[in-house]
Amino acid sequence: MEIERAVNGLAALAQESRLAVFRLLVTAGPEGLPAGSISERLAIPAATLSFHLKTLAQADLVKSRSAGRFVYYSANFAAMSALLEFLTQDCCGGRPGLCLPAQATVEPPKPRIKSRAQR
Repeated sequence: MEIERAVNGLAALAQESRLAVFRLLVTAGPEGLPAGSISERLAIPAATLSFHLKTLAQADLVKSRSAGRFVYYSANFAAMSALLEFLTQDCCGGRPGLCLPAQATVEPPKPRIKSRAQR
């Protein structure tokens, strides 16, 4: 990733409402959310939300698609991954394992085996 693209992405996220929008869209997954739903969930007026979505789209962090009368927005996961990779590419003096996200280092819970008495 070019440094200019990284700076644009970080600058777009360096504002409270835009960061909230982006985090909501990450949570929503690839299907995204319609603009009205984003506005309602975050209590951001439509005109203000439009401005923030435009800024995130210009930074290539958000994609949009039309479906009938609605415009759905979703996080651009490829761009997000590229930005995270850029930030951590030379992490920790050659020990990239120290830079893994917390979720990657947490082991999933082991399934419980029910005894016959519990079944």
